[in-house]
Amino acid sequence: MEDLSDWDLLCYFLPSGWREKARETGALTRARGIADAESLLRLLLMHLANGCSLIETAVRARESGLGTVSSVALWKRLQKAEEWLRWMAAEVRAKGDPSLPAIGRRTRAVDASTVSEPGSTGTNWRVHYGVNLMDLQCDFFELTDWSGGETWRRIPVREGDVLLGDRIYSTPRSVAHVVDGKGDVLVRLNPHSLPLYHSDGKRLSVLGRVRELRVGEVGDWPAYVLHPEGHWIAGRLIALKRSREATRRVRKQLQQRASHKQKNVSPASWKAAAYLLMWTSLLEEYPAEDLLECYRFRWQIELVFKRLKSIMGLGHLPKKDPASARAWLHGKLLVGLLVERIIGEASAFSPWGYRLVSPAKPLAGNRVRLS
Repeated sequence: MEDLSDWDLLCYFLPSGWREKARETGALTRARGIADAESLLRLLLMHLANGCSLIETAVRARESGLGTVSSVALWKRLQKAEEWLRWMAAEVRAKGDPSLPAIGRRTRAVDASTVSEPGSTGTNWRVHYGVNLMDLQCDFFELTDWSGGETWRRIPVREGDVLLGDRIYSTPRSVAHVVDGKGDVLVRLNPHSLPLYHSDGKRLSVLGRVRELRVGEVGDWPAYVLHPEGHWIAGRLIALKRSREATRRVRKQLQQRASHKQKNVSPASWKAAAYLLMWTSLLEEYPAEDLLECYRFRWQIELVFKRLKSIMGLGHLPKKDPASARAWLHGKLLVGLLVERIIGEASAFSPWGYRLVSPAKPLAGNRVRLS
């Protein structure tokens, strides 16, 4: 963002009405030191995208003619820009039509990542994120404080959606939220938090069911989840027997986590490490092998978080004031989403890398417009 020669190109990816929204949301209430919304956004992106300190950003603002503002005043501007940045990030995320994945449904990976403030001994903020696995574009995000738990209940569900999640989303309430929204789930199974049942209502022994599998063999059995309102949600238990080496790696991770918490690995968890266990509300028309392959792509959301934390510097929050912290996080999300959009456009259009869009102009001497 330091080179502003491509500013017009960047503006192509911003949502329509973003300048007007700056005043509407209170980000730009008066033009003291900063003339307009465009100058304000440029300054904020110097800080958010380039990683310049507030002092350095203020100096660059004066040198580039964008405005005369102190670092303290710029910090206050960032605070007031929280809702503006959040709105732009949400609008950029909403752009682009989702493509159908291989299973013929919009398939979404959902996860969350934590962001800590300097000197913190625990989690301060949590970014909840959803990715459309076909085009790898963000289709949902929400910022909460440390108490905002990971659950599908905060995710808007559209009819036909398939949501992928790891074990933390493996709860009856999370599953019920998606199914009630006429979607389906494919989730790593935690037998303790998501108990499964036979059709007659008796508890299903997951380890008893999968123990006859051979290495590399896939098992697929009917299994029901009890909806919090008392009725049954039909689904399937899908299991894959891991190789000896893969089992060893999983058990090593279990031992490390247990040691960190000064606990012992339970016998049930030790046995379950030999299997990849899934539960899905998708019925038999979707082969188990296809669903396992589909779930493998959930790793893409982990890569998104790695990019945000390594490239965009999302992993370490340099603000302790709640308002400026939220503004900084929303700004970082905006930058990350703009990068996704720009890369997506560049890969689809050549040779200049983006779609040519210009306002209609009248021809000289008449009212005919170019189309």
